Amino acid sequence: MTAYVAQSPWIQRGNIQDNIVFCEVLDSEKYDIVLEACSLKKDLEILPFGDQTVIGERGINLGGGQKQRIQIARALYQDADIYLFDDPFSIVDTHTGPHLFKECFLGILASKTVIYVTHQIEFLHSADLILVMKEGKITQRRKYNDIITSGSDFMELVGAHKDALSALDDMELANDNSTHINKDSLHEANEEAKNAENSKFEEIEIQKGQLVQEEEREKGKVGFWVYWKYITTAYKGILVPLILITQIFFQVLQIGSNYWMAWASPVSKDMESQVRVFTLLYVYITLVIGSSLCVLVRAFLLVMAGYKTATILFNKMHFSIFHTLMSFFDSTPSGLILNRASTDQSDVDINLPYQTGALVFSTIELVGIIAVISQVAWQLLIIFIPVIRLSI
Repeated sequence: MTAYVAQSPWIQRGNIQDNIVFCEVLDSEKYDIVLEACSLKKDLEILPFGDQTVIGERGINLGGGQKQRIQIARALYQDADIYLFDDPFSIVDTHTGPHLFKECFLGILASKTVIYVTHQIEFLHSADLILVMKEGKITQRRKYNDIITSGSDFMELVGAHKDALSALDDMELANDNSTHINKDSLHEANEEAKNAENSKFEEIEIQKGQLVQEEEREKGKVGFWVYWKYITTAYKGILVPLILITQIFFQVLQIGSNYWMAWASPVSKDMESQVRVFTLLYVYITLVIGSSLCVLVRAFLLVMAGYKTATILFNKMHFSIFHTLMSFFDSTPSGLILNRASTDQSDVDINLPYQTGALVFSTIELVGIIAVISQVAWQLLIIFIPVIRLSI
């Protein structure tokens, strides 16, 4: 069953995707049939990498008719039971349109349910059912032979179509009489210009390779200067020594509180304490409160530095995007740009400050532990030094 809906030609159309390849595992026979039905074989021959050519954003390196035919081919290859077409032949030329209609609609889709929205009445005679719409409502629902004699809204559309064709023929006839241009010569000149343009496009594409290149990824260790650039971006690195100082104070107070409890507390019930219980608790609580304040200040400074750094990097990224060349957007999929402003930016906002801080804080804590242990058994330094070297 095939149904058609006649309406205004101003239709919103979908965009082409980023690759001509229809799926990962292809049915070669079915693939060739679809390409032939959609008149795409000659187009693939023009493209420098054939059906492996990467298409830029919004089909930048394709013509309007090519975009439409590729989208139709993708739909046909899926072999669905129901097809919805939104005026797919509106921007193809007068020779390709009938070919697509015959090979696709009356051929491959002959046994399928097809709903085709169009204002091109020349394709309606093959429809099993025609729905005429006016102002968003269905005004007629009949077969072609019945509706052609009804003399209603559909005939107004037919009359408008004939008037448009007659006006177009009169303009072409007037141009022929005034300029005496031979149509065959003009057609040949157009074909030569088109071939030259295609050759030029092919030459450019062969020189440059694929329009959309794979995203470059670096592997290996991150250099020290990358971290240094990151930690000194906010306030020119003024907050970095303050964060280090607060962490060092925290570590000293932690070690001091443990040392104080070990020194002041009695070893057994029979032994007297070095200091009074009140003094023991007072000093210990003071050290713990000092440690807590250091943690609070350290966290505040870390968040301030991380927030400022993320804001600066975010603004620089957007400045670069908004001031780059248009060719960048033609050759870069929008998904990659959005990843930078979403996933990657989220890592800069949340993960990097705490991961960098955790690395520095753990290093200071390790140095403090080594310092305490070396007071009792300095021989352990012989083990610590090679272990730390292997961990870097």
